[in-house]
Amino acid sequence: MAKAIKQIVKLQIVGGKATPAPPVGTALGPHGVNIQEFCTKFNDASKDRMGEVVPIELKIYEDRSFDFILKTAPAAEMIKDKAGLKKGSGTPLQVKVGKLTDSQLTEIAKAKMPDLNTTDIEQAKKIIAGTARQMGVSIVE
Repeated sequence: MAKAIKQIVKLQIVGGKATPAPPVGTALGPHGVNIQEFCTKFNDASKDRMGEVVPIELKIYEDRSFDFILKTAPAAEMIKDKAGLKKGSGTPLQVKVGKLTDSQLTEIAKAKMPDLNTTDIEQAKKIIAGTARQMGVSIVE
């Protein structure tokens, strides 16, 4: 018989660097999860993604056990990485802070495919391009 899910928690933690301190402790503490056990399991699972922001979906069961799924890095983080930026523009429509080529856009879209709600690469590119526009990053051919 399947365990009853008590709560689903979504977090973004830097790969391999989860600690019981906030935000992890404050997100999981109220649900009675063993925070140290979670940190150990997460750090083991994400050690190959050190320094990268790793979104996770954590299912907490009624008996306080848990399991989690590692997602791909947020599109904004991937865009900043490819464009060599520290952060996006404060006024994205007026001030452009970087450029992405069409091939870089395709690369990001392919990497994000499992987490997007499309199976068409052209649609995935449009989703990523929209995120880039909102960050003040232009797409060049």
